[in-house]
Amino acid sequence: TFGFAEYAAAGAANFPYFQLGCLIVGGLILVSLKRKYDKMYTAEVVGAFALYTILMALFTNPVIDAVKNIVT
Repeated sequence: TFGFAEYAAAGAANFPYFQLGCLIVGGLILVSLKRKYDKMYTAEVVGAFALYTILMALFTNPVIDAVKNIVT
């Protein structure tokens, strides 16, 4: 799962390199889609990347720990 892949990539207490890698790959995919489809606006790509960044931030350790504290 996502948590295991993060732990395997960097360990639990280190900088979230796995999320950074996912952001870079996602950004490259969005740029390639923008170049392929001329009717896409730049603002749409920026908005999609912003939402993707928020989604990736939800899976970092501080956010997961905060959710665990709220639930328990």
